[in-house]
Amino acid sequence: MYAISDQEFTHFQRFIFEAAGISLSAAKKALVCGRLAKRLEARRVDSYAAYFALLQRDGEARESQLAIDLLTTNETYFFREPRHFEVLAREAQSDAARSRPYRVWSAASSTGEEAYTVAMVLHDCLQGRPFEVLGTDISTRVLARARTGHYPEQRGRHIPQAMLKRYCLKGLGPQAGTFLVDRTLRQHVRFDHANLNAPLPDLGAFDAVFLRNVMIYFNGETKRQVIGRVLSRLKPGGVLFVGHSESLHGLDAAVTAVMPSVYRKT
Repeated sequence: MYAISDQEFTHFQRFIFEAAGISLSAAKKALVCGRLAKRLEARRVDSYAAYFALLQRDGEARESQLAIDLLTTNETYFFREPRHFEVLAREAQSDAARSRPYRVWSAASSTGEEAYTVAMVLHDCLQGRPFEVLGTDISTRVLARARTGHYPEQRGRHIPQAMLKRYCLKGLGPQAGTFLVDRTLRQHVRFDHANLNAPLPDLGAFDAVFLRNVMIYFNGETKRQVIGRVLSRLKPGGVLFVGHSESLHGLDAAVTAVMPSVYRKT
């Protein structure tokens, strides 16, 4: 294992803050060391300082993206914080009289479990009425996994049994121990690259946005900027879901609280 000095760690703290707005505490030093060690070996450099210098060179955009992928945390699972999906179902049903698609954005979608959970809920409650789900993430690595809709069987343990049977295909033979999200559901879900810490691409407007367990990695100013960008894509009256440990308190956002961790755009 390569050793990382305090000064080298500072370089990578600045690197991931500038790239993604993520503030890494000193407690994350071992995480940085462990996650980047294989890239030092792959690029045949003998120190983290040398690897950081490599990232600064012109023509190393792909390597920089790999480093970002490795340093961003991607913890997620199906039906995480289930009360949010009960609220989503009520919101979607109350909007169902309109003919346009109900649009939901999973703004830090990681490997796709949240976006596919949203799709299951909407398909179940809208009964054939149109909907669209967009998942975005800064990590191209996790987006590639999300697009497959293919997961180890244990990842589905929080999916209600009726939905598991309806929307997931159990793997057989070489695929035993896995499941595939059904194509009829996957066709409602799209995944694109987006960095919440930079101007957003043209995503369109949304009826609901999931921005959960993301702000915990940002400082106050970055939170305010990210919330501003996200809310600019949320329709008036639309709902924003954040993590249960997160709050918009003090961010001067144009929202009203529906319940803890759920807000409506005014």
